[in-house]
Amino acid sequence: MSKIAIYPGTFDPLTNGHIDLIQRTLTIFDEVIIAVAPSSKKSPLFTTEERIKLIQQSIKDFNGASVESFDNLLVQYAKDKGSAAIIRGLRAISDYEYELQMALTNRRLNATVETVFMMPSEEHTFISSSIVKEVASFGGSVKGFVPKAVEKALKEKYKK
Repeated sequence: MSKIAIYPGTFDPLTNGHIDLIQRTLTIFDEVIIAVAPSSKKSPLFTTEERIKLIQQSIKDFNGASVESFDNLLVQYAKDKGSAAIIRGLRAISDYEYELQMALTNRRLNATVETVFMMPSEEHTFISSSIVKEVASFGGSVKGFVPKAVEKALKEKYKK
């Protein structure tokens, strides 16, 4: 039986920190589904369809990785996909409180789905989608922060 993990997020945009976690998740699980969430709290730069396309381009060589969107409760989505694990990235201690609250809520909603916290490699700990967007919006280089497809898409979005 295949071990499936769900890696949810807005991925607006996908960063090399996300890529790092996807690759490392695939060393533990047989399959990882990158689950793109529409964000009602954030105003995404990229549409859900654009984010899915950028992720597909960035993970095309990763055996066992796929991407799709979801718009229901995460634990229900995980159950529907046959997954027993949700992957969450922790960059800093400031991420922990929110992620712990979400993990405990998810456990209360469905105790059969575990949350697995993973830290990105040291060279990616400072990278966030928000920082990437801010740098790109001022014309700064995001090379090394994001996959090439995302770098190109950001340049297009912020053309002046």
